[in-house]
Amino acid sequence: MVNPAPWWSKDSHADRRPFLEGRGRIRDAARAWFRLQGFTEVECGALQVSPGNEAHLHGFRTDWVGENRSTRPLYLHTSPEFAAKKLLAAGETRIFDYARVYRNGEAGPLHSSEFTMLEWYRAGEPYQAVMADCIELCRLALNETGREGLEWRGQACDPNRQPEYLTVVEAFARHAEIDLEPTLGSVKALARAAQAIGVRTAAEDNWSDIFSRVLVERVEPKLGRGWLTLLCEYPLEEAALARPLAHDPRYAERFELYACGVELANGFGELTDATEQRRRFEAEMDVKQAAYGERYPLDEEFLAALTHMPPASGVALGFDRLVTLATGARRIADVLWTPPV
Repeated sequence: MVNPAPWWSKDSHADRRPFLEGRGRIRDAARAWFRLQGFTEVECGALQVSPGNEAHLHGFRTDWVGENRSTRPLYLHTSPEFAAKKLLAAGETRIFDYARVYRNGEAGPLHSSEFTMLEWYRAGEPYQAVMADCIELCRLALNETGREGLEWRGQACDPNRQPEYLTVVEAFARHAEIDLEPTLGSVKALARAAQAIGVRTAAEDNWSDIFSRVLVERVEPKLGRGWLTLLCEYPLEEAALARPLAHDPRYAERFELYACGVELANGFGELTDATEQRRRFEAEMDVKQAAYGERYPLDEEFLAALTHMPPASGVALGFDRLVTLATGARRIADVLWTPPV
């Protein structure tokens, strides 16, 4: 088997350059759009006390060395979320960040261990507002490339069509033939439902493991086909940083945006209850300890800042993924100027 030419070879770079030019146009147009909406661009630092406290996200650790040669561990952030919410506590109201973020163990056609996350927040506004932002940014990206639709591996999506709004319960019923509500909180019930449709389970699986497997295998591939899908109202167990729905606290103000079966964005009505946030983080780290034998520290300043943070909505959009689909690139590495090893 012949090894492919490195990304820095002239031929490889020439093949990728149209996608990279498209990336620049989309970035500049989105930046201008945010400014017209009254947003301030911020630059959150990548080195943080905690990389994030989701059980299955893995950070890169380093050691900070002080003037007296004392050391303490720091991490490259997996998202600018903790720092951005501290800025909301400080008084910022509309902010966005083209953040370089880092996730260990992620590689593939749509994954990279280093990538750009376009993250933004609206203080005092409901999460439906950032849903609408996501739709506009997809339309803007497509307009900058002049293509007919977003595309990934033979699937097409026209963001100019009316998007589909689908709750998680509706999506499981429609695409996986699972009535999710009776399984909430019951590993055995969800395992039986998953096994009935041919999704494997294991004795050590928790509820979230099975939920995620059904979502990835049976639901996600059918979302965003022909039009954008906004998958919303996640079970509370699957929304560690989101506030509960006012009308049904079993579910949370969380949504994900899909195009061509690809997840592009993840957004919340943000949780501002520091006590509840601590409880959720500790539960996530218990899962991480059991699964991987490690846990990450909690960012105590972040938890303190939550008590001063106004109600807000926020969303993280995988900028490189959006560019990939908008330009028709073959893989995410085609839209990264210098792909990581």
